[in-house]
Amino acid sequence: MILADARGQIADFVEALVLVYAILIIAYILTSMFFSFGGRLPYSRTSRALLDFLRDTTEPYLRIFRRVIPPLGPVDLSPLVAIIVLQLVGGLVAAAIR
Repeated sequence: MILADARGQIADFVEALVLVYAILIIAYILTSMFFSFGGRLPYSRTSRALLDFLRDTTEPYLRIFRRVIPPLGPVDLSPLVAIIVLQLVGGLVAAAIR
């Protein structure tokens, strides 16, 4: 009984990690689009720190998909595929833990 409860909590934690990482990827996409259109204050430490954090946490994972999926003009579909794969694998891992 205690072991099943612990496994359920670990599976919930894995699902939460997957959700947080997917949110970080979406935030990175949105902030990079915002900053690319000139929406940043010049020499702003806060915006630079935010973008650096998001880039450093998401870019290693996204780079895997960018090697395989070429951009279609100005549209980059690799983050979408990366989020879908992350959700699928995270769901499978959480189900296997339960």
